[in-house]
Amino acid sequence: MIEIRARLPMKPHEQYARPAGELRLPFDLRQKSRQRARLTSGEEVAIELPRGQVLRGGDWVIASDGRAIEVVAAVESVLHVECDSPQALTRAAYHLGNRHVPVQVGDGWLRIGADHVLARMLEGLGARLAPMEAAFEPEAGAYGAHHRHDNESGHGGRIHEMGTGSK
Repeated sequence: MIEIRARLPMKPHEQYARPAGELRLPFDLRQKSRQRARLTSGEEVAIELPRGQVLRGGDWVIASDGRAIEVVAAVESVLHVECDSPQALTRAAYHLGNRHVPVQVGDGWLRIGADHVLARMLEGLGARLAPMEAAFEPEAGAYGAHHRHDNESGHGGRIHEMGTGSK
């Protein structure tokens, strides 16, 4: 079994024109520094990264056999949150932050992992919710690494109508 112990500091240009494999993980597993996983090829890998290191979609890691592997943010169930005003969206973000909920921030929207309790709270604050399947890339935190991906500016993913919006 190959081991992954380091993230490459940036996408390699010349030595690795294309990744030699893909590691597709949802956000909760991209936060774990020690785990076993499978590449999309089915090959088992042992991940042993420094504690506190979060893998992001688009990151590249190096395997013990020298292969460069691309990390892909898996599509997962999220709630897409919009509000009628910037003030209302800020209020929703404040209440999510107060609960230490991982939040992806976009231009006029928020995304959180699907959670019926948080959905009710947000609806009570007047937010419109759209359950969807999308890659989830929450903020790294005030002291974490900050990098964004091009897909964070749009809605991305398929919206599934479930009638949970309150307005």
